[in-house]
Amino acid sequence: MAGLVNFEDEEEVKEYLDNLGVEYSFQCYKEMDPDGCHRLADYLEGAKRNFEAAAKALKNCEDNRHSESCYKLGAHYITGKGGLPADFKRAYSCFLKSCEKGGKKSTEACHNLGLLEGGGRGNDHQQPNASLARDYYSQACDGGFAPSCFHLSAIYLQGAPGVPKDMSRALEYSLKACDLRHIWACANASRMYRLGDGVEKSDAETY
Repeated sequence: MAGLVNFEDEEEVKEYLDNLGVEYSFQCYKEMDPDGCHRLADYLEGAKRNFEAAAKALKNCEDNRHSESCYKLGAHYITGKGGLPADFKRAYSCFLKSCEKGGKKSTEACHNLGLLEGGGRGNDHQQPNASLARDYYSQACDGGFAPSCFHLSAIYLQGAPGVPKDMSRALEYSLKACDLRHIWACANASRMYRLGDGVEKSDAETY
C-alpha cells in the first residue's frame, strides 16, 4: 500500500480499502495482535458497514481484554447492534473491563458504568446504586470527562440513598465541569452563586 492514494478515483479507493481489510485481518487472525483486531472491527464497521462482522471481531474484548474493544462491545450490547442482543449486564461487564484497564475510552466506560448503576441496570440487584454511580463518575471526572463531573454535581445537589446532599461539593463539581466546557454545569454554578447555595451569595460570579 505504498504511495499516495487518489481519493477522487473510486477504483483506487476501493482497492486501498480492500487492502486495509486484508492487512487488519492478517494482524488480527494470523499475528494475534489485539490492536490489529480492534482496527479490523473499526474497519468493518466504518468502511464496510458490516456490523455483524465487526461485532465478531470485538471478541477481542473477551479474548484479549482490549480496552477500546471492550468499550465498543459494551456500546453494541446497549443498543443490540451487530446482531447482538440488547443486554445491559453484558454491556456492564464490557464497560467494567475497559474502565479498570484504562485506555482512550476508559473514562467514557467508567461514565457509562455510573449511568448503569444510577439507573439500576446491569448490577445484580437491579436497583439504583447512587454510591457506586458516584464512584464511577468520580473516576471519569478525575480523567477529565465533563459529563461525569456534571452528574456528580447533580448527585450532590439533590442527594440520593447513600450519598447525602452536599452543596459545597455540588458547586465544586459544577465548577470543574464548567471548566471542561459543560454549558449546563456553568449555568448551575452561576445559579448557585446567585442563590448562595454552597457558597457565599454573589451576583458577580457568572460563567
